[in-house]
Parts: sequence; structure tokens; C-alpha cells
Amino acid sequence: MAKEKLEKTNAMRILDRAKIAYTHRCWEEATAEHTGVELAAALGQNPAQVFKTLVTAGKSGAYYVFMIPVAETLDLKKAAAAVHEKALTMLKAKELLPLTGYVHGGCSPVGMKKLFVTTIHQSAGDFEKILFSAGKIGHQLEVSLSDLSRVVPYALADVVV
Repeated sequence: MAKEKLEKTNAMRILDRAKIAYTHRCWEEATAEHTGVELAAALGQNPAQVFKTLVTAGKSGAYYVFMIPVAETLDLKKAAAAVHEKALTMLKAKELLPLTGYVHGGCSPVGMKKLFVTTIHQSAGDFEKILFSAGKIGHQLEVSLSDLSRVVPYALADVVV
């Protein structure tokens, strides 16, 4: 039997080029309507270890990326303080693709059209590896924080409600 070839996402290609080891996980039935908590459950993962990627716009006009556990909610005041902005607003779903190259529900911090200031919730430091979107709905990558820092510079901060 021939093994089906995995179609690599941009995030996977970037990790491959950087020689970063990762584990790819996939839930084929996933749609944009499924939550990150549902995805974590379908993949048998701890939702505290699975992170969603959120993009915000600052009052200054700059854009910022936040990665938080899928069951958590971004605290816009804490997030603004973490990136030294007066205020932040969530990016509208229709603005996500043109800005990042990713769709809502499949946004990866790796491989966006531009590198934005990225903040990861401090709880990520509790895990040897975290999971986040591979850049396609239902696809996740499991990577260590130290390896992730080689392709996406980030800071850790308390940015959830």
C-alpha cells in the first residue's frame, strides 16, 4: 500500500527549512465552526497545551499576534500593556487572510506574510511542547518553545482573562 503524501503547509515548510522537529496532528472532520477545545478533544490533547493564534490591531496602527490556550479568552487590556499599546482591538475575520495569509480557524504564528510582534501566554512555559495551528483548519503542529523561537521571536506574558 502506498502511503498518502502529506500536503505540507507553509508553516511546515518553514519549520523544515529551519530543521526544526515537529509533530503534525490532523482532525480531517474539522471546520471553521469547530472550537479549539473541540479540536484538542478530537486529537486527545490537553486543551491547556493547545494554543490558538489571535491577531489584533493596536491604536498605533501596528498589528500584534497573541497565542493563548484554546479554552481561554484574550484580555485586551493585559495584552495592550504587554505590547506597550494604549488599546487593542481584535482583527475582523475578513481582514485576517489579506494581512496574514491565513484563514480564521487555521491561523498559524509561523509563516504569516509579515513577522508581527508575538506574545504567548506564560502558561506555555509549563509544557515541554505546545500545539498550535499548522496553517490549515484541523491541522496542528507540536513544537518546543525554544524551537519556535528560532522562527518566531516572542515574549511570554499573562494576557488572558
